[in-house]
Amino acid sequence: MKTDLILRSTLAALTVALLGAAALGQEWQWDDRPGQSLALKRGETVVWQLLYGPNQPKPHFHPVGLPDGRVLTWDRPPDHDWHHGLWFAWKYLNGLNYWEPADRKTGRFEGVTRWANVKTATHPDGSARIEMDLSYSPATAPADAPPVLVEKRTVAASAPDQQGQYHFDWTSTFTAGAKDVELSRTPIDGQPGGVPWGGYAGLSIRLAKELTDRAADSTEGPVQFEGARHRSKAPALDFHGLIGGKPLGMAACDHPGNLNHPTPWYVIRGEPMSYFSPAVIYYGPYTLKAGQSFRLRYRIIVHPGRWDAEKLKQEYQRFVEESGRS
Repeated sequence: MKTDLILRSTLAALTVALLGAAALGQEWQWDDRPGQSLALKRGETVVWQLLYGPNQPKPHFHPVGLPDGRVLTWDRPPDHDWHHGLWFAWKYLNGLNYWEPADRKTGRFEGVTRWANVKTATHPDGSARIEMDLSYSPATAPADAPPVLVEKRTVAASAPDQQGQYHFDWTSTFTAGAKDVELSRTPIDGQPGGVPWGGYAGLSIRLAKELTDRAADSTEGPVQFEGARHRSKAPALDFHGLIGGKPLGMAACDHPGNLNHPTPWYVIRGEPMSYFSPAVIYYGPYTLKAGQSFRLRYRIIVHPGRWDAEKLKQEYQRFVEESGRS
């Protein structure tokens, strides 16, 4: 009888474990389309998706949202159809524009971004790792010409927690080719040729048109807008608002080892634009010497609720502790 009781207990425990594993498998599913896209889903809801097919102008994440179905990003908005949800783009490399097409009708760029060797590793808990090699070349360069700049990019996506919060740890290492590369942007007010909308380049987030009651906080406190724009330096910034009457937001953390840390932020709260970026070369160009490298690391956090400066400081410190300071 004792043996029978032990057997029944063992079978019951095994059943619970199997049911738990089945429930976990039902919670998160992967839609992996090699050479095109990778998406984390819960049921029919896409939580986040990476688009990297050959028809894309740049690899980017869209939609990026919460497991409850609310989407925080906007891809190809009609006012700037070269904005792509969560994406990375340099503005000028050696004077050529890699950000937006020179010819809006044909979509032709002066500088071309290419990518290859995309590797994805997914896990049942909803976490993933993405690696890819990118190169940057003038559109007029011969096909066999070496690029002016190469990049090794890794994005590690965490598993969503019980509240639906998750993050992307984004690491990009850039190496110049045989010649120096000047990384630049549209000049800002007060500089020769400067304009009020200058300064943008690098990691960027274009937020959904459905986002209302919009505000932003940095680790320094609530963001104050001058008209539609805000510029300041801080280790991290959170842009938040309401979708479907419920609060949510996205935060970005600038690693202390990054160029120009704490980063200059470029934030727009316009109509209809909600946009923010750790604009690493906002205040001036940066020249990367031939054969030399530098690295940028960020954590992008998707979360329910609104975050203030104190909450942001806590999350920023967590990022630094988990990634290391160097």
